[in-house]
Amino acid sequence: MTRAFLIVMDSAGCGGAPDAHAFFNDKTVPDTGANTLGHIAMACADGRAEEGRSGPLKMPHLDGLGLGAAIRLASGDETPGLAAEPQGLWGAAQEVSLGKDTPSGHWEIAGVPVPWEWGYFPDTQPAFPEALTQKICEVAGVDGVLGNKHASGTEILEELGPEHMRTGLPIVYTSVDSVIQIAAHEERFGLDRLISLCEAIAPMVHDMQVGRVIARPFLGTEAEGFSRTTNRRDFAMTPPSPTLCDWVQDAGGTVHAIGKIGDIFAHRGIDTLKKGADADLMEHLVSAMDTAQDGDLVFANFVEFDAQFGHRRDVSGYARALEWFDAELPRVFAKMRAGDLVLFTADHGNDPTWVGTDHTRERVPVVGAGLGVREIGLCGFSDIGASVAAHLGLEERGAGSSFL
Repeated sequence: MTRAFLIVMDSAGCGGAPDAHAFFNDKTVPDTGANTLGHIAMACADGRAEEGRSGPLKMPHLDGLGLGAAIRLASGDETPGLAAEPQGLWGAAQEVSLGKDTPSGHWEIAGVPVPWEWGYFPDTQPAFPEALTQKICEVAGVDGVLGNKHASGTEILEELGPEHMRTGLPIVYTSVDSVIQIAAHEERFGLDRLISLCEAIAPMVHDMQVGRVIARPFLGTEAEGFSRTTNRRDFAMTPPSPTLCDWVQDAGGTVHAIGKIGDIFAHRGIDTLKKGADADLMEHLVSAMDTAQDGDLVFANFVEFDAQFGHRRDVSGYARALEWFDAELPRVFAKMRAGDLVLFTADHGNDPTWVGTDHTRERVPVVGAGLGVREIGLCGFSDIGASVAAHLGLEERGAGSSFL
């Protein structure tokens, strides 16, 4: 019995990217020295992450596999609280794609580095070309949009949510990522209408080499405040060549996507899809440990590290999420079968101690269970996909080389 479980802890980077100086936050500050996991561990040990938790960062199960060792390998930084002797597969990976975003990281992990430079919208008002704005208005049946600028996804709801409720106009914004996001109230505007709008404009956006259109539904009132729901939908460009998901399908295996994996790969190479909040996703992962068959790939993304805590620079919240995730893992490990490989990694960084609100360019940890103690050293993102493929007995494809 040979199965593979590839689990992405969204944004849980571990520092040390050799090209971090070429990527910026707050427009002018290079990412040199950013270290999401390392700096969270330091903040916890120093008593700077005490909201809803206390003391050093507690991740005994991932650290037992080699998480602390992977962080130290990647960055050279200290990892207070994460000092276990590795008992699993461990190392760190670095990216070659010219982005520090979700599609770049996931595509490259799945064996396909991004072969182009993404398109971005300028930090001006308006941010979007008039033709694109007109297309949005035409599809939505409105005479204007709100926003049309760079903005934080949570802050713009506070700023423009009340006006959206009065006018019914969609809130359209972007960031330093290659993305356009449209936020709308699920009841005032309509969830199906929002998703249809984003799907309709996606081809035009992709022609600009912009990677994603994201539907950002929310609920709430002006009096009580607005909050995003879990009904987010991403309309991403299709990867330029077959990925690990396609390779598994071609060999007769089934690909089970958990979280936003289906959206990231434009639903190509995906057989089953489970979504929800991270707590729901953990239940889906535990269930998949029972249902996945020989030759299958379970590919999961846990997004709340990034969306809820990294971008908001919430160190305590990020630490709480990491500790919750780690505490759930015995349920996963208890269901492992002989021949299983369970790999944990990340797609980029989002250091909550850093300036700005953008992702940070970092190496990512690679730790795994099922193959005993194995130090893999520094590798490439694409080597992760190549190694999963090798474990499943697939022919060598894509950009990477197996470290198994």
